[in-house]
Parts: sequence; C-alpha cells; structure tokens
Amino acid sequence: MNNGLDVSRSLRIVETLKSELLEGIATLYRHLADPVLEDTRDVAADTLSEMIVIGYLLGKRLGVDYSRMDRHISKKIRLGLINENEIEKYFGDLSELARARSGEAS
Repeated sequence: MNNGLDVSRSLRIVETLKSELLEGIATLYRHLADPVLEDTRDVAADTLSEMIVIGYLLGKRLGVDYSRMDRHISKKIRLGLINENEIEKYFGDLSELARARSGEAS
C-alpha cells in the first residue's frame, strides 16, 4: 500500500512541477507584454531562475540526477559553440555562459 502512495505522490509532484513551469512561462510572457517594463530584468531573473530550478526538480522526479543534467547542459553549450549557434555568432552568449558556468570572470 505504501508503494502505491509513493507512486501517486510522485505523479502529483510531477504534475505540480509541470504546471509551475507553465505558470513561469505565462508570467514572463505577461510581463514582457506589459507596456511599462520598469522592472523587466528583476522579473526575468526571478522567473527564469525559478524555471531553471523547477526544471532540475522535474528532471529529478523523472529519474535524471542533477549531475547528469549539468553534463547535458554543458554538452548543449559545447554543441552550440561548435555549430556556431546564431546567438553565439552575433552576441557571444554561449561563450559567456560557458565561462560563467566554469567560474571564470566575464
């Protein structure tokens, strides 16, 4: 019986995390659509960081540990650098992100 409760609890948590992720996207879109963007950076930083944390927690609930997700993120950054991703080509954002993740000053 306890195992059934664990499965049910896990499913409920996954659904909650998915809905929180969608709420974060909606919050960001709503704020960006606002004609008065006084605190855009603060709202974006808060909402996007929350979505990243939710992504990690959702991954954990789906059986992906944090270090594995970090490796996949690093791999995606490297691939973007190798493939000359458009945002990297024009702005150097992936290089800056790679330096930030490695602890180097930008």
